[in-house]
Amino acid sequence: MSRMHGHAALALLADIGGTNVRFALAEPASAAPLQGDSVRQYEVADFPNLHDAALHYLAEMHAPQPVSGVFAVAGRIDGDAARITNHPWLISCRDTAAALGLAHLHLVNDFAAQAMAVELLAGDDLVRLGGPDWRHPPAPHANFAVIGPGTGLGVSALIVRDGRGIALETEGGHVAFAPHGDEETAVLKRLAARFERVSNERLISGGGLVNIHRALCELDGTPVQELRPRDITAAGATGDARARRALDMFCAVFGAVTGDLVLTLGAWNGAFLTGGLVPRLLPQLQASSFRARFEAKGRFADAMARVPTMAVVHPQAGLLGAAAFAAHDAGANAGRHLTHHLAP
Repeated sequence: MSRMHGHAALALLADIGGTNVRFALAEPASAAPLQGDSVRQYEVADFPNLHDAALHYLAEMHAPQPVSGVFAVAGRIDGDAARITNHPWLISCRDTAAALGLAHLHLVNDFAAQAMAVELLAGDDLVRLGGPDWRHPPAPHANFAVIGPGTGLGVSALIVRDGRGIALETEGGHVAFAPHGDEETAVLKRLAARFERVSNERLISGGGLVNIHRALCELDGTPVQELRPRDITAAGATGDARARRALDMFCAVFGAVTGDLVLTLGAWNGAFLTGGLVPRLLPQLQASSFRARFEAKGRFADAMARVPTMAVVHPQAGLLGAAAFAAHDAGANAGRHLTHHLAP
């Protein structure tokens, strides 16, 4: 490890999703705190708990003992504890810190970390999906929406006041789905028969793409195919009509939901699309009605047309945001004005 030979205090970073956990090391006092060559990924199903996974990572890396940690968690944080929304891990901040020998451990929502990364993203980290170019660095007063599908649907925001960024923790992915048009209404009825309450996450996530495809099969009166998200994406790329319909609906609903989030937050300075599926679905998003549905907000259509939508293609945006939190926790890089999350 080229950057772990000195005596700088290290922070252990984790980005914990429903399927994978990613670890990395950071030097909080550094101008570029994330050590990109320290990133490793594991399947959460391979470990009974978080601290076993973290100990495995540290042993594999032969890393010096970290002093502190920032763990971004795909779930709601309630005091000392956090539960992964789509996985049975229950994380105690106090117990995990003790097991890993950390003097300080900071649990943050995974999309709060994604939001904190916004201030550090630039250039090749982003692909514009419509609207004007994004202004970087952000204005002293700005609101940004952050949303993205992966195992679930994450929602956050970065609120900038006097140059000081505050990341919001939310569970906005569980807002109820509002259909547009006959086909989306028919899909909603199919999903309601299975789930009773249909949230946006039931459509805009890896499992959501499968749900849409399955509902379309049922509506067409054809046998339901048990496909994975990657199977649907691959079938759509080869011209399969139903897979393309599923992908088109996914992108259209994603655009509508993102536009609704901008209206809710007053995020007129930009919307950032992140999460594991965005880079993989970038060609479909670019060719779809995502942007049209994003802007189709009635009397606010003109205002929406002036809001940039940016796809985040940085490979480790969650860890980048966790490193930003670590820098703040250590009192380093004060010029960046990084702050703690704002708890719900």
